Amino acid sequence: MSVRRWLISITWLGGIWLALCALVGIVAMNAALHPTRLAIDQADENAAHDFAASDRAALSDVSVIASDGAILRGWLFAVSHGNGDAAILLHGQGDNRAGMLGNADMLLRRGYSVLLPDARAQGDSGGTIATYGLKESDDLRRWYEWLERNLAPHCIDGLGDSMGAAILLQAVAIEPGFCAVVAESSFASFRDAGYDRLGQAFHTGPWLGRTVLLPAVTAGFVYADIRYGVDFERASPEVAVAGTRVPVLLIHGLADDNLPSRHSERIKAGNPAVMLWEPPNSGHCGAANAEPVEYQRRVVGWFEAHRTRENP
Repeated sequence: MSVRRWLISITWLGGIWLALCALVGIVAMNAALHPTRLAIDQADENAAHDFAASDRAALSDVSVIASDGAILRGWLFAVSHGNGDAAILLHGQGDNRAGMLGNADMLLRRGYSVLLPDARAQGDSGGTIATYGLKESDDLRRWYEWLERNLAPHCIDGLGDSMGAAILLQAVAIEPGFCAVVAESSFASFRDAGYDRLGQAFHTGPWLGRTVLLPAVTAGFVYADIRYGVDFERASPEVAVAGTRVPVLLIHGLADDNLPSRHSERIKAGNPAVMLWEPPNSGHCGAANAEPVEYQRRVVGWFEAHRTRENP
């Protein structure tokens, strides 16, 4: 084969590869932007009412309006003779507020009022796309302000799982009034999470996304920016937490094969005040199941140790 034909063949193969990568990136990004919507059903409603009854809390359906007009919905469990504090609990991707009922029960039993919102584009909340903290951090700020107006708690704490953890960590940059937050299985940045996602199918870890499939990640980011005006380069709990004075406890199981614990390790590395607990046998958001007693001790203990609103 002549050099000219060889170069033409390489060019064609390269073009086909880039086109395939672009397709993979766009399909993957579309799936991330439009996660499965798990609506609140009657079983969820019944479970919420059961917890409210057993924990002697008043349950109500509540809502706020987001900056883009989306109606965000949630449950409020109000304790009339509790400790005067409240907590906002944030679920993970593809779930809804009912997924945090176990954590709500843990805190209700200790006197906290609890707010469980559905993230935008998930559960029963409005919104057309999920943005993993870019819009949701302002949504959370609105929930925070609603809780302040309606309950006037002494402290407002935050607890989030996976995507909810990432939203919570990004929100502390625009709402520094949280007394303390706990984030389990967060990503460090959306780009790094993309590297992991693309490598999972091949069991390669993040290196495949950082190298051979880098064009796919880039194509997905460009597509989201052009099609929806969403710049996922800015979705970074790592950056948000680096400048916060809100007390942050990170939880990340060393057996997490969804988002490896290096994500939380990177977040902690950017802020020496951040605490990190890495239960060795816990998978993704699995610390409460792997070590239930220690999980409750650490989460409740973190909130109780930071019952102050002196975060500037």
